[in-house]
Amino acid sequence: MSEDNTPADLDAADGTDADAPALLAEVQALKEQVLRYAADAENTKRRAEREMNDARAYAITKFARDLLGVADNFDRALASVPADVDGPAKNFIVGVEMTSKALQSAFENNGLKKIDPAKGEKFDPHKHQAMMEQPGTDVEPGGVIQVLQPGYELLGRLVRPAMVVVAAKVAGAPKPEGGANPYAADEGADAGGSVDTRA
Repeated sequence: MSEDNTPADLDAADGTDADAPALLAEVQALKEQVLRYAADAENTKRRAEREMNDARAYAITKFARDLLGVADNFDRALASVPADVDGPAKNFIVGVEMTSKALQSAFENNGLKKIDPAKGEKFDPHKHQAMMEQPGTDVEPGGVIQVLQPGYELLGRLVRPAMVVVAAKVAGAPKPEGGANPYAADEGADAGGSVDTRA
């Protein structure tokens, strides 16, 4: 038993032409839904790729952070060398300098960049950490006076901020009673020992 499904038979089975706009609207809604699902799938794929790329790029962050102490020790060792060193000690110091340069080169080759602001450079809270303020310097207020410890960033992401001393903004600051210097260390404290904890 076979039935001949002619267009007329289909119209009779499915309804009249009055159902056509409703069917077209349903088809359009389904098309939009499919496009939304496709866009969501594409966004999920891109997000997963981006996260995977970030994971690869920043996978060495902990390892790099552990090596920063080594770089700091090289810097401290070289800073403490007297100017009049001669003989075998001089060769040893040259070796330490070469090792320090090789470490910095390895850092740079892997995207780890040193943050070492110059004197007078504007304080950047995204890259610097103010350890103290110092008034009465030749540096503009808010500028870096001294770097206590350089910072580092990995491919633009901060690994460690540079620890700096910043020129104090004292121009419009109210003076305490008696005209005492608000930045002076307490009696019995070492000079320069006060730390600004307001940040």
